[in-house]
Amino acid sequence: MTHTQLDVEHLSKSYNVGGDDVQIIADLTFTVDKGEVVSIVGPSGIGKTTLLKCLTGLQSITSGSARIDGRQIDGPPEEMALVFQEYTRSLMPWLTVEKNVRLPLKHLRLPKAEADRRVREALVSVGLDHAVDRFPWQLSGGMQQRVAIARALAYRPEVLVMDEPFASVDAQTRFELEDLCLKIRDEFGMTIMLVTHDIDESVYLSDRVVVLGHRPAVVTRIVDIDLPAPRDQITTRALHEFAELRTEIFELIRAGAIDTQSSRAA
Repeated sequence: MTHTQLDVEHLSKSYNVGGDDVQIIADLTFTVDKGEVVSIVGPSGIGKTTLLKCLTGLQSITSGSARIDGRQIDGPPEEMALVFQEYTRSLMPWLTVEKNVRLPLKHLRLPKAEADRRVREALVSVGLDHAVDRFPWQLSGGMQQRVAIARALAYRPEVLVMDEPFASVDAQTRFELEDLCLKIRDEFGMTIMLVTHDIDESVYLSDRVVVLGHRPAVVTRIVDIDLPAPRDQITTRALHEFAELRTEIFELIRAGAIDTQSSRAA
């Protein structure tokens, strides 16, 4: 039996610009079930990051609602953790890897033994248990992003929200981090929602892909990704079904981009 963990109903978001209300997001409705990986895709500038900020309580919702486990989101939910694209800004360069991962646990007031266990397990899960005493600036970009993910894991969120998490690393590292994402979902039973510009990534990782388009943004389609598990970077991407899903999502994004440009011109 599925359990709806995140429920978005008729969500809209507007900003006041020069005394005028400018609507960025209009009437979005979708759900995310517990244990799912759901990607948000759409043309550049459509409002994907704005949507994530609304869903994580970093920005207020103008109208409609967003609920986690039935409770209205009106501030950052304790059940969520957020991983940003710019890992260099989210990590503290003067703290070791171990202390960076431990940082969000301070306000939980955990017994030291429990905090130590969480930090150790998170670092093992991302393959960085050998680097506890190193500093972020001594690590590669991919390893730094693993630290950011480990920090989120140590917090033990029910929902992991990721904003373009792998956009700043090379292709090989990106594939490794994508597989890490799926490993985390299976290992911790975590729900994952991410924004990505990479269509292949959205197909490879997701159970469903929410496609945004038009201006202000609406959901143009929710695409079910019915690919076999476990997924593999070579065999999964070679499937005919993978190519069909990639093409479908690309065409939806392209159509949404054309509509967005038309509305700007008008």
